[in-house]
Amino acid sequence: MKHEIYFTLNHEKILHEVKANKTLLQMLREDFDLTGAKEGCGQGECGACTVLLNGKPINSCLVLAVEVDGKEITTIEGLSEGINLDELQKSFITNGALQCGYCTPGMIMTAKGFLNANPTPTLEEIKVAISGNLCRCTGYKRIIEAIIEVAEENQSKD
Repeated sequence: MKHEIYFTLNHEKILHEVKANKTLLQMLREDFDLTGAKEGCGQGECGACTVLLNGKPINSCLVLAVEVDGKEITTIEGLSEGINLDELQKSFITNGALQCGYCTPGMIMTAKGFLNANPTPTLEEIKVAISGNLCRCTGYKRIIEAIIEVAEENQSKD
């Protein structure tokens, strides 16, 4: 059985039919070819599938697509505007906070949602915020430095 849902995806209004048992992650990847969010564990433990739902980071592997009816979804693909990268994307690049890249979209989306809610966090708050995102390559040091850089830029804007 399919359900009709209406939602905003990366700033675009969408009317879409989806099966009741399809996850948000499956819908994004299969129906919209938005492959930034990855399936790592399929159990909400690794953060590779993180997207923003109404501005808050969520594990898209745990949310049914029908649950986003009337809501706003932002994926890593929706952060940049054409060739203009988001400040977090730029910071991850300049700080070398990515290696294989598998966790990077989820890590950036978690950081984006976190910094939107807390633009001037402490080091401990950053560590707690990204604790649900696993990275097997970087050791987190450069990831944390990239997030701190953006947080410091936020402070200087105030």
